[in-house]
Amino acid sequence: MKKSLSRRRFLQASSLLGAPFILPSGLWSASLDGKGANSRITIGLIGMGRRMMGIAGPISESPDAQIVAVSDCVDVRMEDGLNRVRKFYDKQKRKSEGLRAYRNFRAIIEDKGIDAVVIGTPDHWHAIMAIMAANAGKHIYCEKPLTRTIGEGRAVVKAARANNIVFQTGSQQRTEYGGKFRQAVEYVRSGRIGELKKVYIGVGGPPVADDLPDEVVPAGIDWEMWLGPARQRGFNEVLCPIGIHKHFPQWRRYREYAGGSLSDIGAHHFDIAQWAMNEDSSGPVSVIPPNDPSATQGLSFKYRSGIEMVHGQEMGRRGCVFVGTEGELYVDRRVIESTPGSILEKPLGNQDFHLPSVASRHQFDWLECVRSGARPVADVEIGHRTNTVCMLANLGYQLNRELRWDPVAEVFVGDDGANDLILQTDRSPWSGIVG
Repeated sequence: MKKSLSRRRFLQASSLLGAPFILPSGLWSASLDGKGANSRITIGLIGMGRRMMGIAGPISESPDAQIVAVSDCVDVRMEDGLNRVRKFYDKQKRKSEGLRAYRNFRAIIEDKGIDAVVIGTPDHWHAIMAIMAANAGKHIYCEKPLTRTIGEGRAVVKAARANNIVFQTGSQQRTEYGGKFRQAVEYVRSGRIGELKKVYIGVGGPPVADDLPDEVVPAGIDWEMWLGPARQRGFNEVLCPIGIHKHFPQWRRYREYAGGSLSDIGAHHFDIAQWAMNEDSSGPVSVIPPNDPSATQGLSFKYRSGIEMVHGQEMGRRGCVFVGTEGELYVDRRVIESTPGSILEKPLGNQDFHLPSVASRHQFDWLECVRSGARPVADVEIGHRTNTVCMLANLGYQLNRELRWDPVAEVFVGDDGANDLILQTDRSPWSGIVG
């Protein structure tokens, strides 16, 4: 009975593909497909929650892009997102009369008038949406963490490469926050703290299993679409808030949909650590959980270089702490400081390591790369490798045993049980898209 009902709801939702919630009255300009240098990159937004508004604002400010469609499985958020995008353009005195909204994200992916998509949904949806969009030839900006499992991440990379699309992971610390993180990477890789020996990453703990009670599904929420590939369960407002909310929903806390605080903020800070270690295309070779099986801090990684990275605060400091043979460097979104202080007082010279210049906003870097065909600062491979670190940590806490990881083959060495968790089966009708 439940399987039949789920299938029926899916088919009903799919029937909306060809009919937008608000019918378009025209488009602003030609698509990117060869209509001249002045044509704009047309963009569809998928998932109109709080985070999407932070992404959409800068995109709306770009003269090279135009948001033409939004999508959400919650009607009130879809309508709110539509109105917010209109306000973005009204403020700039730009037209938005062709803006359209869809209840089903597949309509955006199948819309041939859309060049690129932004994915701002819960993590368990990222892989399927990204693969479908890549296979449709659309460029992608996807919020971090990239995927819910390691295997999903590799599948997304393969789809992006096979379709030659530009894919930016939402790791904004690589471009924003006053350049503090970029400065930290340059100083570490220039040897200003001596030989790097240890890194501390002060973020929250791993996810827990979903044990929330079932509630009645409110009107205007397509709960089957929200669940998508995740296991069947009843509606709960903690996972999918009712109405317009100003907080980040707590689906992030549960293993079935995300990777906990460790993954949510760790996808930023572990990203900077790997960048500073020059490990963007690789990863650790071992994962060592703490002795206390109930601990949610203290797990460590070892890299082939001999560097150790610890999940946990060093002297109460959140963010990234780099420990070298000649000093330390600490960076978070508010501050960058060194011990001794003289390390940061001396500017880098021509002989030191310098990162390539990048746009002032993460979204602008993506749009510039869509135009040029270059790879963005947080390319899909980088996003996958960073997310892999987060997933390795979560599996280390979950399994509570030392894990040996092969970052080339992307498998656990001599551990079939851990390898079974690299990629998990999606629920029908979404199974088979990832692999």
